[in-house]
Amino acid sequence: MGSVIYYSGRISPVRTRLCCGITVSLSSSVSFSRQQALEQLDKELAKGDERAALGLVKNLQGKPDGLKCFGGARQVPQRLYTLDELKLNGIETASLLSPEDATLGSIERNLQLFGVLGGIAVWNAFGFSAQQAFYFSLGFLFLLTLDAVSFNGGIGNLVLDTIGHTFSSKYHNRVIQHEAGHFLIAYLMGILPKGYTLTSYEALQKEGSLNVQAGTAFVDFEFLQEVDAGKLSATTLNRFSCIALAGVATEYLLYGYAEGGLADINKLDLLLKGLGFTQKKADSQVRWSVLNTILILRRHEEARAKLAEAMTMGKSVGNCIGIIEDTVDDADI
Repeated sequence: MGSVIYYSGRISPVRTRLCCGITVSLSSSVSFSRQQALEQLDKELAKGDERAALGLVKNLQGKPDGLKCFGGARQVPQRLYTLDELKLNGIETASLLSPEDATLGSIERNLQLFGVLGGIAVWNAFGFSAQQAFYFSLGFLFLLTLDAVSFNGGIGNLVLDTIGHTFSSKYHNRVIQHEAGHFLIAYLMGILPKGYTLTSYEALQKEGSLNVQAGTAFVDFEFLQEVDAGKLSATTLNRFSCIALAGVATEYLLYGYAEGGLADINKLDLLLKGLGFTQKKADSQVRWSVLNTILILRRHEEARAKLAEAMTMGKSVGNCIGIIEDTVDDADI
């Protein structure tokens, strides 16, 4: 049983937004039973009944004829790991924990340049006066400020993300792999994913809000209950830490560095500060989480790749879980 971490004050928890179909032989009662359970899981999630969905999964957890992988990840011992130890495992934290989205940054700079050039061209074409140009510029700045204040930059993010997915295959693939990493680690650590979106436009369609960005959402009422009770178990903290870092860890393994995921790291940093962790204790938690997450992802590269393919096709949560269960070897969870 994990220890309990008490904290004073209050944390403002932030919810993480962190192939082909399953072939089932009806002659196999095991596969058929699991398939039915996963279909029911999708129905419960569609209704928004998270407790019923989690109950279904927990009833089959760890059973050979059920969901052997849920919460079954083999983890490294928890202790203080040095940076040298991480390097011995092929992990350069500087390339993993300092993500900078060069793709969207480049798109944003180009849009700004085109905007300036377009404004000059329109000014010359229509003969606007300096005063009129000033008013147009003022109106544009007002719209940018309105977006930042009212929608948390949601309109700008929507535009950049849509352009990125449309014109950059690298960005498109990176986002998919990033979310597949969140989904896989969450499931193997015992946190049930309840949905995912891969683009800001898809998130807008599903959530109806510009304040919600693309990402993976989880059944997290147990986490919120612990936070509301004023304590957080070590087990829950470990799960949250690994899930938060799963996206950047996936990008690091695939590309040698991470571009997305700065918001995930900031959320984890906010949580650790809310718990009153010293810098040394926070570093210890992050290093263990990085090592643990990287090693799990390395063991299950095939499952992550198949999961990413399924998510690209918009498969349901139940289908995605079925793919993980069918791919992961029983002896190597």
